[in-house]
Amino acid sequence: MKTILRFLLEKLIVEKIAYAHCDIPCGIYDPHNAQMAAHTIIRMTQLLGEVKRDSETKAEHDISRITHVKEHHADILEEELDTLRNDYFKEEHYKEYPNLNELFVKTLKASAKARQGIDMEAAESTLAGAQEIAEIFFKTKGVESVRVKTVYPTGGEIVLHK
Repeated sequence: MKTILRFLLEKLIVEKIAYAHCDIPCGIYDPHNAQMAAHTIIRMTQLLGEVKRDSETKAEHDISRITHVKEHHADILEEELDTLRNDYFKEEHYKEYPNLNELFVKTLKASAKARQGIDMEAAESTLAGAQEIAEIFFKTKGVESVRVKTVYPTGGEIVLHK
């Protein structure tokens, strides 16, 4: 009986691998990588709009490479935001900043929309959300945030702390 029950349980319960920043917890959290990824999504969206159609083969190659990079950085952004959302921010943060959870949802949805096509508005909304999250993050750390003009071809800003 135990063998049959064990067999059935093993078939019904599927193991899933869990990925995390770390489960120590290490205390090393920073919204910088999410912002860099968002700038990269914007830049790849710009480049997709600039692909030259002189040679269809080269255009297909360029689109494929640029899209791959955009997808990769959307993955980075989503992973970084998930780490902040699930590991760094605690219940007291969500109480102090009641729009924080909705901000994560809105930013992740914008990232998903930016993946689906050449949508500059969604790409810029992704960055704006990542920046707002960074500002809240630094407030919870008790440091003043500052928006600094980037030197990236995307223009715009990145949120750092003083």
